[in-house]
Amino acid sequence: MTSTGGLSPATRERLERELEQLREQRDALAPRLGDDPLGDSADQADLLERAEVASRLDRRIAEITDLLAGGPMPDSESDLPSGTEVTLKFSDGSVEDMVIVGIAEEADDELSALTADSPLGRAIAGHKKGDTITYRTPAGEATAEILKLKPPA
Repeated sequence: MTSTGGLSPATRERLERELEQLREQRDALAPRLGDDPLGDSADQADLLERAEVASRLDRRIAEITDLLAGGPMPDSESDLPSGTEVTLKFSDGSVEDMVIVGIAEEADDELSALTADSPLGRAIAGHKKGDTITYRTPAGEATAEILKLKPPA
């Protein structure tokens, strides 16, 4: 059974329309990004602004795609309960301590917040310390190694 992530049919339709519009905007912007302005600094500033717009569009497209894809609904022991602490080592060598929080919760000041239904949270679910996970980012797939996975007390 495919999860809809709790989206109503009207919300799903609205998100699908928004996604289509965003993709059209991104496609229209793409040919202009390759332009190499030989003009003044204003032309170069315009190119930088278009690149920032493209980046924002890419992030929103990825966000909506994830929402429409849905995710595993918390219904088993393998899902990540709120308060689970996780330490990840990313492919660039950086290490980050995080805590799983609910949508309305806030993380401890010392730990980064991570929701269980985010692409990274969904990738962690069902894994254990020592596993390497793959998750989706706006720039493509990324990997991380789970160094610590501690459920709440």
